[in-house]
Amino acid sequence: MAESSYSEMLDPLRQFIRQRRSVEISRTPAESPHDEIQLAATALLLELAYADGEFSAPERAHIESALSRHFNLELQSVQELLVLADGERRKAVDHFQFTRMISEHLDVGQRVVLAEVMYGVILADGRVDDAESVLLRKLANLLDVAPGYLTEARKRATKAQGAR
Repeated sequence: MAESSYSEMLDPLRQFIRQRRSVEISRTPAESPHDEIQLAATALLLELAYADGEFSAPERAHIESALSRHFNLELQSVQELLVLADGERRKAVDHFQFTRMISEHLDVGQRVVLAEVMYGVILADGRVDDAESVLLRKLANLLDVAPGYLTEARKRATKAQGAR
C-alpha cells in the first residue's frame, strides 16, 4: 500500500480523535453541571435498564430514586442527568469509558453500593432477563467488584425489593 493512501485512510480517524479531544477540552463546569461520575454511573444504570430491550416504568422509578438519594439531586436535576447520560450511553462504543471513570474515583465500598443499585434496576420490573444478568456481571468485573461483594450487593438489593 502506498504511503499516501495509508495516510489518507487514517485521516478520518485522526479527525475523529481531534474532535473528541476538543469536545472534552472545551467542556466547562458551566456547560456541564453534572459531575462526570454521576454521568458515568447513570449511563451504566440506563444501559442495564435497556439490556432487556425495554426501559420499564419501575426501572425508571428505581433509577430516579437512587440518583436522587445517592447524589442528593432534585427531580428536575435527575431528569436532566438521565437525558445527558442517555445521550452519552448512545454515543459510547463500549462501557469502559464509564467504568474507568467510576473505578478511578470511587472506592470499593462506593462501587459495591453502585452494584447494589444496578441489581435494583434489573430486579425492578419483577423479572431478570439473561442479558441483564450477563451485563451486570460484566460491568461489575470492569468496576473491579469482587464476586463476594457482588453477591452481597445482590442479596441487599433482593431484600430491598422484597420490602417494597
